[in-house]
Amino acid sequence: MPRLFGTDGVRGLANGDVITADLALGLAQAAAYVLTQGRHADQVRGEGRRPRAVLARDPRVSGEFISAAVAAGLASSGIDVLDAGVIPTPAAAFLVADIDADFGVMVSASHNPAPDNGIKFFAIGGVKLPDEVEDRIEAAMGRQKLAPTGAGVGRIRRFSDAEDRYLLHLLGTLDVRLDGLKVVIDAAHGAAAGVSPQVFTDAGAQVTVIGADPDGLNINDGVGSTHLEKLQATVRLTGADLGIAHDGDADRCLAVDADGNVIDGDQIMAILAISLKRRGHLAHDTLAVTTMSNLGLRVAMAEHGIDIVQTAVGDRYVLEAMGERGLSLGGEQSGHIIFSEHATTGDGILTGLQLAAEMARTGKSLAELASVMTVYPQVLVNVRGVDHHALHDDAIAEAVRRHEAALGEDGRVLLRPSGTEPLVRVMVEAREHDEAQRIADELAGIVRERLALP
Repeated sequence: MPRLFGTDGVRGLANGDVITADLALGLAQAAAYVLTQGRHADQVRGEGRRPRAVLARDPRVSGEFISAAVAAGLASSGIDVLDAGVIPTPAAAFLVADIDADFGVMVSASHNPAPDNGIKFFAIGGVKLPDEVEDRIEAAMGRQKLAPTGAGVGRIRRFSDAEDRYLLHLLGTLDVRLDGLKVVIDAAHGAAAGVSPQVFTDAGAQVTVIGADPDGLNINDGVGSTHLEKLQATVRLTGADLGIAHDGDADRCLAVDADGNVIDGDQIMAILAISLKRRGHLAHDTLAVTTMSNLGLRVAMAEHGIDIVQTAVGDRYVLEAMGERGLSLGGEQSGHIIFSEHATTGDGILTGLQLAAEMARTGKSLAELASVMTVYPQVLVNVRGVDHHALHDDAIAEAVRRHEAALGEDGRVLLRPSGTEPLVRVMVEAREHDEAQRIADELAGIVRERLALP
């Protein structure tokens, strides 16, 4: 049976086979048991109070019934629930730490379309759960739960100042004003629709907003970080200095320069890593990235004396590496950028603010700042219908070695199996796009020939 938790919580079609009200209730009860019966239980009892959890969601319509089921599961397990309503995922993580809650729950499917939804948890301090704790929660479902009565039952209350706390936290991370900067914010009709335009305005920027009218069904629909065309057009039309694109739960940020050119997560990390090092704030002069980050980022970091730590794909693995090594900056090409000084997870609004702050600090355009990194052509081919468990095939390995030797330091090859379906991702980088495409197509053909499922 496949693992219930994926790389970022439990996710699927809301009211479909996975994300149901029953699952949300059972998952919340299991999480309450696992997260309050461990090493923190004595501390909680010693404070003479019930455990507390922060609950939040993005604006998709299914979040209403799912968060209600989660709240019921928690309260029936003796957990006091502070319902923050619609706020970004990084806001939920921040609030867990800010009020010293025992854990948090976010109901969101991030950049997925509106029919999907998901449930993810944060432990004490607002950090994501390690795999082994998620496995314990999954194992406890339907078997172990808390069932207090009377005064032991949890209460559900509105977290009335949740957004204000988060907004003040974001403003407190800035060391410069954004006065005079013209910014377009694309909130993806998602959780950032209120706070992101407000915080940029409070910081002094002149703000134009798109994608900020969530109706529960339009989240990520033609807007946001997965659909940048409207942002590019609006930046050019308004003569803005930059555009900021969030996804549905605002844990990622992509940018657009004044000419409408996309600035991806790798380029944003390059700009911010160099800035932090120049100001003496880049811990160990090291940046944490995933295997999918562009080769150009590695080249640019080497040129500026910045080391790279590489992790598996997923911001949780970046976070783990940052924690183990005491790093201050890391992230993904997709725009999940983590500032460990200010956040415990990727924060798209924080990232956008810090990017705008570097423009204000240096007086340079976003295009000038992004020029520190040359983006190598990167081709990704998804090979479906193959047995990725048999990926260590001699013929495939030999083909990869041959192409890696030919590319040398001017490119790289990466074959990565999907963790959720019979699919292998073939990624090739080279100095020329045609060369990357040719190699990717050839390797995809070999994978398809060698590993095709019957």
